[in-house]
Amino acid sequence: MYFTVKGKFIFSLLFSLGWMGFSFWYSQPWFSDLSNEIGTFPAYFIITFIAIIPGFMNAFVAMALLLDRRPKVIIDQHYPPVTILIAAYNEENSIASTLSGIFLQDYQADIRIIVINDGSSDKTVDSVKALQSAHPNLELIDLGHNGGKASALNHGLAKCTTDIIISIDADSYILKDGVRHLVGRYLSDPINTKAVAGEILIRNSRENWITKAQEWDYFLGIATIKRIQSLFQGTLVAQGAFSLYDRKTVLDLGGWPEMVGEDIVLTWRILSAGHRVGHAEDALAFTDCPNTLSKFIRQRRRWSRGLIEAFKDNPMILFKPRLSTLYVWWNTLFPLMDIAFTFGFIPGLILACFGIFWIAGPMTLSLLPMAFLLNWQMYLKGKAMFNDEHLIVRANILGFLSYVFAYGLVLQPACVYGYFSELFNLRKSWGTK
Repeated sequence: MYFTVKGKFIFSLLFSLGWMGFSFWYSQPWFSDLSNEIGTFPAYFIITFIAIIPGFMNAFVAMALLLDRRPKVIIDQHYPPVTILIAAYNEENSIASTLSGIFLQDYQADIRIIVINDGSSDKTVDSVKALQSAHPNLELIDLGHNGGKASALNHGLAKCTTDIIISIDADSYILKDGVRHLVGRYLSDPINTKAVAGEILIRNSRENWITKAQEWDYFLGIATIKRIQSLFQGTLVAQGAFSLYDRKTVLDLGGWPEMVGEDIVLTWRILSAGHRVGHAEDALAFTDCPNTLSKFIRQRRRWSRGLIEAFKDNPMILFKPRLSTLYVWWNTLFPLMDIAFTFGFIPGLILACFGIFWIAGPMTLSLLPMAFLLNWQMYLKGKAMFNDEHLIVRANILGFLSYVFAYGLVLQPACVYGYFSELFNLRKSWGTK
């Protein structure tokens, strides 16, 4: 049976609203008991934002995944030349590997590569220069001082002449068909598409439990969210690690903004201007994720600050009459959900260890069926994509257990730290990706 995109949206919304209504009715005894212990408002706040709202979101995404049938990329089409921008700061250990992946691309047209050295103090420049003689399409812009990623990309943008530009992180390895899939999706999507996000996966996942957990976060959560957002015509982040942009649109919007969340802010400016942002789930980039807790916390703090920056920069995006606006409103709830988890659910887990099941207890187990359905759907979609790319999903059982049981205990407090850092205008630094 054929469903239009609007039909899929309405069906998913009705299903999730029905699930939320049932959840609210079913949890009334929980509301009552917790209100007697901590007060009515705290009880309703905690239960709403650790159970009711997340359940609604999970139900919506699960149903949308069931209905998602992504249009095929048009095979017989003309692929234009592209320019790849790589902002590099102290990347001597990874830049050669990143460039080697680009040199091996099976793209049918010319690829021009511009590496912008952002004031590195190591041998990044030497590593790039050593490859230039064998690759005349490789250009180096050597900036005298470190000005930040946005500034570096804008220096590269000024040198671009192709209609399509692609940004890649200096420690990301692109599969040989990555550029072809990214551009193919762009050319096959609706004409108002002005950016396409690639698929970011983890390549250093074997290091420790935090990298193993992030492998599942990227493979299941982040990939799925982008897929469903693009289904409803508006991926909310064309991440700088591997994304395509229409050059004229980026120039018209002033380039990359000088903010810690430059990629999300630029994406929201594209959406606010009335354009569409797509997602190519088979354009794969493998990148290094933070391998220590401190680096991970700095990364997620930066991402959370970027979300607040995006709202401050584009407040009227909340009132754009388009399907993807629902996801923008979801983002207004993420800070409340993270606060409820950090100051409600985590203390509830500690209380449960002493036999006090006010917050974490039998009622929270009712969330498991919908969470299982969603994660199973996400896994099947990801595995099907891996099969098409002749890749194998690594078992990574320790990482999965860490992702399920420990990941949120670090992630949510780090996000809260980021929200308050931006709201109170604390000192900004780009930190770690």
